[in-house]
Amino acid sequence: MAKKKQNDTTKPVPEKPRVHKDLDGFDIQINSFGEITTSFDMDRINEFLNKNVDDKKLRDREDIPGRKTRKKKKTSEEEEEEEE
Repeated sequence: MAKKKQNDTTKPVPEKPRVHKDLDGFDIQINSFGEITTSFDMDRINEFLNKNVDDKKLRDREDIPGRKTRKKKKTSEEEEEEEE
């Protein structure tokens, strides 16, 4: 008679995803009611996003502290004026 394979009773430890150093320790889960629970305050998450993500809808706003702005590209007309 063939021997049965023994089932491995130890569960593998789930690996933590790589995150930005400012978000170290961040954990997000969805509970049984469908609610999102996080280990960080929502204000802290929004502050991080304002610093590190360029939102095209918010580029021209100056009332948001710490947000990234993208430099405007020079048009061909502006380049011609500078050359003169």
